[in-house]
Amino acid sequence: MLIKNINTFEDLLNCTNKNNLNIYEVCQIIESQENEISEKTIREKVKKTLDIMKETIKNGLISKELSTGKMTGFDCDKLQTYYKTQSSLFSPNAQNAILYALATAEENARMGRIAACPTAGACGIVPAIIMAFCDNEEIQINALITAGQIGKIISNKVAMAGAIMGCQGECGTAAAMASSALVCIKGGNALQIISAAALTLKNILGLVCDPVAGLVEVPCVKRNAFMTTNAITGAELALSGITSIIPPDEVVDAMYQVGTFMSPQLKESSEAGLATTKTGLQICKKMQEMYFNN
Repeated sequence: MLIKNINTFEDLLNCTNKNNLNIYEVCQIIESQENEISEKTIREKVKKTLDIMKETIKNGLISKELSTGKMTGFDCDKLQTYYKTQSSLFSPNAQNAILYALATAEENARMGRIAACPTAGACGIVPAIIMAFCDNEEIQINALITAGQIGKIISNKVAMAGAIMGCQGECGTAAAMASSALVCIKGGNALQIISAAALTLKNILGLVCDPVAGLVEVPCVKRNAFMTTNAITGAELALSGITSIIPPDEVVDAMYQVGTFMSPQLKESSEAGLATTKTGLQICKKMQEMYFNN
């Protein structure tokens, strides 16, 4: 079977319907054709990425080491203690998703090994959702391939970089990918998977990138945890049959437009937002003095 020219969500949905395939199956066929490798090899490569994600979560859950900027590294441990001693507002799966996102993002801030999915700053969202809601490795692989295809289509129009699109391009895209992965895990069809991505993405439009002291720590680490709940909500709505009134491809167009209009001061430059609050500036000054003195 020859499949080509999957550049939009409309293309993807038409292809799955025409060929009676799942999104991950379409992606495997395309990757196999373009790279001249077997689908088995593709799945083995995806498994290696999953293994890295799992190892990162494991390390993040047990580590109490502070981050490079000393602003994070302790929140995952606090949340674990809370879950052990208090009654949570969330289901066990959602609890784990938040924990795993914090664990991964804190490992990134410690300069640990992570899988950038789709970026380092948003590395915790997709693995957190997949690992929290599924323990079957084959389904996990299907979910990660699905998420990758969603991310690939978004990247056809939008750069996944905070310096270009703000955090909507990083955590926003990651949440859309994670939501689609969750629908895949739950057995949803192609329309539901794409709808989950669109519903999640359009409700994160305008998310700025304003890192304190220019480090991927505040608000980035906690933002990874928050985005897991966005992804879960998008998946829940899509699985119920709810779709986006604005077509998915137009949602991506809107994100590009919003990112273009967004001030450069709100795109990873640390020149506005949380980075220039009174406390944010104090932290930045303290770090500059520390580094210069050393």
